[in-house]
Amino acid sequence: MTDIVAAAPEKASRKKGLLVPLVATLVLGGGGFASSYLGFWSPSGLFAGGEKAPVSTEHMSVEFIDIPTIEIVIPGGRSRSLVLSATIETDTAHKGEVTHLMPRVSDAFTTFLSGVDPAAYDKRGVLEVIRAELVTRTRFVLGEEPVKDLLITEFRFK
Repeated sequence: MTDIVAAAPEKASRKKGLLVPLVATLVLGGGGFASSYLGFWSPSGLFAGGEKAPVSTEHMSVEFIDIPTIEIVIPGGRSRSLVLSATIETDTAHKGEVTHLMPRVSDAFTTFLSGVDPAAYDKRGVLEVIRAELVTRTRFVLGEEPVKDLLITEFRFK
């Protein structure tokens, strides 16, 4: 009976000895993951060279170019018209190209908006669908690179 009592403290100390490294591993691993996830450091940065290439800010400057306001009459029994104003987000390098092709963009917008079913304007979520279609048409006219985004600044019925 004395052998059983004497063996019990050894088992408890052995379990405690395994628990400390396990908890330390979890805490340090979690801290390392959290610090890299939050962007304090990067594991790939440890293996890459210490020298970074200079970043060009020429292409990073943002320009907003207004599209002329479009007003179309919505066909149907009710006498309504749609007024749409939008802005194209681009960068400085493509500003001239976007400005030069603005008549084509306006034509693409007017053609699309005049072809929309009048009942669709009363549906929920029509603005998101119209915005997606206008972005597609803008990128078709200008290309993928110049168009960063399209912002609808006015969408109303008169």
